Amino acid sequence: MTHTTTDQPARRPSGATVPVLAFAGIVVAVMQTLLVPVIKDLPTLLSTEPSNATWVLTSTLLSGAVATPIMGRLGDLFGKRRMLLTSLAVMVVGALVSALSSTLLPMIAGRTLQGFAMGAIPLGIGLMRDMLPREKLGSAMALMSSSIGVGGGLALPAAALVAQHADWHALFYGAAGLGVLSIVLTLVFVPESPMRAEGTFDVLGAIGLSAGLVLFLLPITKGSDWGWTAPTTLGLFGASVAVLLLWGVMELRLKAPLVDLRTTARPAVLFTNLASIMVGVSFYVVSLVLPQLLQLPTSTGYGLGQSMVTAGLLVAPLGLTMMVTAPVYARLSAKYGPKVTLIIGMVIIAIGYGAGLGLMSAAWQSLVIAVVLGAGIGLAYSSLPALIVGSVPASETGAANGLNTLMRSIGTSVSSAVIGMVLANTANHVGGAAVPTMHGFRVSFLIATGAVAVGLLMALFLPGRPPATKPQLRASSEEDAALERAHEVLGGFRGRVLNSEGAPVARAKVTLIDRRGRQAGATLSAEDGSYALAVPAQGPYVLAARATGHGPLASSATHTGDDRPVALDLSLPGENADVTA
Repeated sequence: MTHTTTDQPARRPSGATVPVLAFAGIVVAVMQTLLVPVIKDLPTLLSTEPSNATWVLTSTLLSGAVATPIMGRLGDLFGKRRMLLTSLAVMVVGALVSALSSTLLPMIAGRTLQGFAMGAIPLGIGLMRDMLPREKLGSAMALMSSSIGVGGGLALPAAALVAQHADWHALFYGAAGLGVLSIVLTLVFVPESPMRAEGTFDVLGAIGLSAGLVLFLLPITKGSDWGWTAPTTLGLFGASVAVLLLWGVMELRLKAPLVDLRTTARPAVLFTNLASIMVGVSFYVVSLVLPQLLQLPTSTGYGLGQSMVTAGLLVAPLGLTMMVTAPVYARLSAKYGPKVTLIIGMVIIAIGYGAGLGLMSAAWQSLVIAVVLGAGIGLAYSSLPALIVGSVPASETGAANGLNTLMRSIGTSVSSAVIGMVLANTANHVGGAAVPTMHGFRVSFLIATGAVAVGLLMALFLPGRPPATKPQLRASSEEDAALERAHEVLGGFRGRVLNSEGAPVARAKVTLIDRRGRQAGATLSAEDGSYALAVPAQGPYVLAARATGHGPLASSATHTGDDRPVALDLSLPGENADVTA
C-alpha cells in the first residue's frame, strides 16, 4: 500500500483543530443515547409494537458498526477531512428525516443515516496523527477517543430535559443543529491531511464486511426477543461466520484490501482490539443500569425515585470525567506507555463496579460510581488509539482506528443484549409491567467486572516497551524509532530538509517508500534540518517530505546496499509553489 502526500499546499493546524475534532466526535456519539430517555415510550409515540420499536435503536447500532471501517478506509484514500464532513452531513440528513417522522419506517431510515456518522471518530484520530507534533498527539487522541463516552454521557441529561419539557422531535432538530455547527467549525478550523494511501476502494470487501457484521450483530441485538436458541438466531450466527470467513480469505488475496488482516494479526493490534470489546461491554453496563435504578419509584424498596432529568444529571459525570481524564492519560502514557495506562484504566473500572455492588442505596452513591467508572473508562479509551497508531503504518491509520472503533461497538452491542436479557429474566412483573430488580442490577455489575477481567488478561499480552538497555528505542512514535535505527547503521539515506531559500526545516516528516509502494520507514528532521533513514534492502526508493508551511516533496533515489549512506538533501517548495518530484 503506497503512502503518499497530495500536491496541495498543507494548511497549518490551528489551536482550535483538536477541540473542533473532539466536538465532532461528541456530536456523533450523542446519537447513541439520544433516545434513551424515551425508550419506554417509543411504541406509543410511533404507534407500533415494542419489538418493532427496538429497531429505532438497533438500526443506528448496525449502520455505525458498518460505517466505521469503511469511512476510515475512504478517508485514507480520498482525504480524512472530506470523509469527516461527509459523515456529519449524512448525520444531519438523518436527524432531519427523523425529526419529520412519526411512523416507524421513516424513523428507522433516519436513525440508520445517523449511525453512519460514527466513522467520524477514527477519521478525527487519523487527522490528528497526520498533522500534530508528537508531544501534542497523545492527549489529542485521548480526547478524541473519549468523545464516544463523553457524548453518550452528556446526551442523557440534555435529552431527558428536552423530552420532559418539549416535543420529542426536538431531540432530532437539536442533533441536526449540532451537526451543522460541527460542519461549519470543521470547514473553518480543520485543514485536510496531505497524507494518502494509494490504491482503489475494495467494494467487494466493504459489501462482505457489511453483510458479515449485520448477520452477526442482528441476532445479538434481537436474540432476547427471538430466543437465543431459535432457528433464526442460530442461523444468522452461522451465516455470519461463513460470510466473515469468506471475506477474510478474499481480503488476504487482495493487494489493497479494505482491512489489512495481516496488520490486524500483529499482537499489538489483535490484543488491543480484543481488549476494546471488553471495554465497550463495561462502558455500556453503567449506562443501562444507573438510569433505571435512579428512576425506579421508592415503593419498590430499592428504587431511588429520581426524575428523568435528575437521573441524567447524576449519570452525566461519567462523560465529564472521561473528558477530564485526557490530559491525565497523556502524562501517564508519556511516563509508562499506553499499555500500562490501559491496565490502570481497567483496574479502576473493576474497582468501580466492585464498589458499586454495595453502593446502590442512595443517589449520591450513583454519582460516585459514575465518577470512578468515568475515570477508568476514560483512561482505557484514551489508550486504545495510541496502541493502534503505534502499530500500523500512517497510510492505514483511518482503517485501523475504524476497526478498533468497530470492536468497541461490538462490545456495546453484546453488553446491550446480555444486560437486557439479564434484567428481563430477573424482573418482577407488577400490573403487567416488568420491573427490574436489585438482583438483576448486581448481576449486571458482576458481568461488567468479569468483562474487565478478561480485558485485563488481553492487555497483559500486549507487547511492552523495549528493554532499558536501549532507552532511545522506547520511543512513543514510529518516527523516533526509525530515526534511532538509522543511527545504528552506516547505510541508508541521510541529509537535510531545507526550505526554498536553503534554510533548515525542523520537524519535517520524511517518509521512505519502497519499490512495492510500502512505507519502509519514517522520521522527523532535527532542529538543524538533518534526517537519517535506514533501508531494509538495496534498491530504488522514494523519499516523501512534508512540513507545515511548505509544499510536499517526493524525491527518487537508489541505495546500492553497501554500508555507505546516500547523501540526499530535500528542498521543500514554498507553501504556494508547484510541487516537483
